[in-house]
Amino acid sequence: MKKLIIVFLISVIAVSCNDGKKEDEKMRYSQDSEEINTLKAAISDYENGNWDAMKKHYADTAQIFHNSNSGKNINEIIQGHEQDLTDLQTYGFVDEEDEYEMVLTDDGNTWVNFWGDWKATISGVDKEVTIPIHLTAQFENGKIVREHGYWDNAIMMAVMQEMDSSMTSQDSIQSPGN
Repeated sequence: MKKLIIVFLISVIAVSCNDGKKEDEKMRYSQDSEEINTLKAAISDYENGNWDAMKKHYADTAQIFHNSNSGKNINEIIQGHEQDLTDLQTYGFVDEEDEYEMVLTDDGNTWVNFWGDWKATISGVDKEVTIPIHLTAQFENGKIVREHGYWDNAIMMAVMQEMDSSMTSQDSIQSPGN
């Protein structure tokens, strides 16, 4: 009988330890959270060019690092987006390729990671480019306070150079005096 009670107690302890561990894991990692919804909304605002709405997802002091070691504020980022998007007919993310996760670090910081494919059509030539992108955003009080974005600009630069070369070749063929 003593053995049966000891086995029962050990089983109860083992189950309660495992349940605590699973609960802790749920709190530290998720693919469904308010922070994820906030980042999704910010990305949607970017895709729609709704810059005022996009700003509301960022803290006033947010530092944003897109392919850079020097941080910018949200107004500088939006100004850059507006400038970069002028030569594009369409742009946005391929929704079925998007992945989100929220992580609570050992230091208690909340970060949301995003992986997606950004697709754009360049105006005038109907050339389409797809660029894989990774964003990671730190949240405090429901707002983004720090964001890092990484993607390969060489893909877009190669297409733009190809367009420039093509246009230069056409100009030299059409110009008189050759």
